[in-house]
Amino acid sequence: MTSFIIDCDPGHDDAVAIVVAAHHLNVIGLTTVFGNSSIENTTRNALDILDGAGFEHIPVAAGASGPLIGQTKTGEAIHGKSGLDGATLPTSTRQAIEQDAADFIIQASHEHDDLVIIAVAPETNLAIAMKRDPTLASRLTEISIMGGSTSHGNATAAAEYNIYADPEAAVRVFESGVPIRMVGLNVTSTFGITQTELDKLHAGTGIGRELAGALQFYLDRQTSTYERSHAPMHDTCALIPYINPEWIEYQPLHVVVECMGTHTRGMTLCDLRGSVVGGGIANSENSNAQVAISANTTAIIEQVVSDLLQD
Repeated sequence: MTSFIIDCDPGHDDAVAIVVAAHHLNVIGLTTVFGNSSIENTTRNALDILDGAGFEHIPVAAGASGPLIGQTKTGEAIHGKSGLDGATLPTSTRQAIEQDAADFIIQASHEHDDLVIIAVAPETNLAIAMKRDPTLASRLTEISIMGGSTSHGNATAAAEYNIYADPEAAVRVFESGVPIRMVGLNVTSTFGITQTELDKLHAGTGIGRELAGALQFYLDRQTSTYERSHAPMHDTCALIPYINPEWIEYQPLHVVVECMGTHTRGMTLCDLRGSVVGGGIANSENSNAQVAISANTTAIIEQVVSDLLQD
C-alpha cells in the first residue's frame, strides 16, 4: 500500500487538502513548515484540522521556520494572522511530536517501501531532509508538488508563492532525481469553491461546517485581491492523481527554478517547446517532471464538497 506524507502550511486550501487526503489516502503523517503563516500557527492549525475531522491518529511533525536563504515571507495577506482566519475549529489537545519534519520524512522512507510526499508548501523540509540524508531520494516513490506555473505567478508576476518562498529548496527537490508531479497556478487558479458550494457547507455538519467560515474568509480575500468569484483549491490538486488519475492531465516537461533573476526569482521555467501546450507533440527526452496542463474542475470540486460534508 502506498503511504503518504503531506508537507503543508495550513492555510485554508491546505485545510481542505488535509481532509480530502485523510478520507482517501493512507496518510502516515503531516509535516509542517512556514508559509501561509508562521511555523507555530501552521503546526497548530494542522493539529486542529486533523482532530476536528476525526483523524487524531495522524501525527504532526513541525519543520522549518524559514527558508534556506533569505527572509521569511508569509501569506497572511490572503490567509489572515492565524493562517486559518474564519475557522471555528476546536483547539486540539495534542502537540507536535518531538521529531522534526526532516527526520520524520527520513525515518518514514526507511519504514515504508512505497512512500509519496505531497508537498503543498515551501519545500524547505524536503530540502533539509535530502541534505541530511543524501540517499533519501532513492527511497521516495514520487513527490507531488503544488507549486510553480507554466505561465503566471502570484507572489510576483513570474513566481508562484510556494516556490518563491524558498527557491533554493525547490531547486534541490527538482534536481533530486525523484519522480515529480507539479500542478501549478496555470491549472489550480482557474477554478475552486464558489458561494454556491459554501452555502452547502454552512448548512452542513461536521468538518465542513467548521471550515465554512474559514473558506468564506478565503473566498472574500480571493475576491478582494484577485477579483475572483471562486476560492481556488490549489493544494487539493496535488492529491488528485492518487484519488482519480483521470481528473488532471499531465505532460512531461523540463522544469528549472530561477534563483537569481531580479524580476524572475522563484519562477518555474517550464520548457514548452514541442509540447502539446506549445502546439506540438510532447517530447519527454529531457523532462524532469510531469506538469499539469488541464483538469476536470467539476469532478474535483464535487469531490471536495462531498468529503467536507462527511461527518
